[in-house]
Amino acid sequence: MRRERDALGVRLVPTRALYGIFTERARELFSLTGRPPHPALIRGYARIKQAAARANARLGLLPAAWARAIAWAAEQVASGRIADVFVLDSLQAGAGTPTHMNVNEVIANLANERLGGRRGRYAPIHPNNHVNLGQSSNDVTPTAIRLMALELRRPLAAEVTALAAAFRRLAARERDVVKPGRTHLQDAVPITYGQVFGSYAAALRQGLRALEVAAAELRVIGLGGTAVGTGITAHPRFAALVTRELARLTGERLRPAPDRVVTTWSLRPVAACAAALRGLALDLAKICFDLRLLASGPHTGLGELRLPEVEPGSSIMPGKVNPSVPEAVEMACLQVLAHDHAVALAAGRGELELNVMTPLAARNLADAFELLTRAARLLRTRCVEGLRVDRARVRALLRGSLVEATALSPYLGYEVTAELVKEALATRRPLREVVLAHGLLDRRTLDRLLEPRRLTRPQPVDAALRRRVQASAAWRAFRRRAGLQ
Repeated sequence: MRRERDALGVRLVPTRALYGIFTERARELFSLTGRPPHPALIRGYARIKQAAARANARLGLLPAAWARAIAWAAEQVASGRIADVFVLDSLQAGAGTPTHMNVNEVIANLANERLGGRRGRYAPIHPNNHVNLGQSSNDVTPTAIRLMALELRRPLAAEVTALAAAFRRLAARERDVVKPGRTHLQDAVPITYGQVFGSYAAALRQGLRALEVAAAELRVIGLGGTAVGTGITAHPRFAALVTRELARLTGERLRPAPDRVVTTWSLRPVAACAAALRGLALDLAKICFDLRLLASGPHTGLGELRLPEVEPGSSIMPGKVNPSVPEAVEMACLQVLAHDHAVALAAGRGELELNVMTPLAARNLADAFELLTRAARLLRTRCVEGLRVDRARVRALLRGSLVEATALSPYLGYEVTAELVKEALATRRPLREVVLAHGLLDRRTLDRLLEPRRLTRPQPVDAALRRRVQASAAWRAFRRRAGLQ
């Protein structure tokens, strides 16, 4: 063990540890979740330290050799190879100061060793005086969270894009399959499976666009604001220089915040990002519910879809197979909603000049990204890509339904059509048969009006046909018998 001293006294730190006394105190104090901060968050901190060292060297505030050593050490941390930056619990003291200081201490020790120094001596490079020069946990941590979110959005976008593409392929394959539409869980007008699957793809793409809108706000960063956003201890040119260097390191178009006091206490852009993930999760959960419902049965439910069989479904009912993948993905989506709620609660705790709940926001935002990314991949690879439509079942349901009625309403009128539907239901006959029995339309006209594909897209009303039908003796007689006169 080695002895280190801070303002509270002396503490023993493991001899080989790259972290120092601040981290050791936090390590002993906080053990709430059993999970360290997300690697992407640590990477965000490390990139900030690289950029800050280079900016401070350019300003003449750090010797070039020291800046190079700090930048090199930060690169080791960013690579994920340094275990000593993952020793703290993700829920810790407010503003993320323990993790921030963990990174500062590890970088200082690595940099000193590169310059010939020893661990724990902090000479020539000190974690606060040099690694943290012109910075504070209060501007560094919110920026690190933004960088984490910008990084994690890329694999999520790739998976959601792939899932949308899988639905587009299904839409192309099933474009001519007309099915009963359903609203209020009751029969409605027809729709094609091409339109259904195409809508799923479109919803996912729209969700990604909302995420990109949120990402634009995340690119506005408050580095240079230091403790309360006023910039105390930072060089006047530091904010612009560090932002430019950080943009180069991350490949993101970062911009200095116009008001760094705001970025110190407001986590609204982080909450907006979580809300965009919530929007994606809501649509994905709805899609999963649809898949489960459309595959229900298979003999006593809707049974329109056949999902890949991935596991036995029951411990007691032999041969039963459940829609396990959509069930699991729907649960993941609901958990994302919980993460969003936690982020929103954290974002609402920006008391006075600082939001101290950044560790909570960071943990839940990272979990939401990771969970949604895995969920989209699972749904695509183990369900959607193996899904098939039972076309015979869909045709049977369509034939046995009264979903064609809406297409007749412009010609027969709403009231007459409603009476015909009631009669078809009461006598258990097809609607076409009832219409023909009353002589309201001839078979050829009825076939044209009720052609399945015609029912799934906008069609102009044949005004001349409507006038002929509603001037006919059969139409007037039906209205009299139904008491509609």
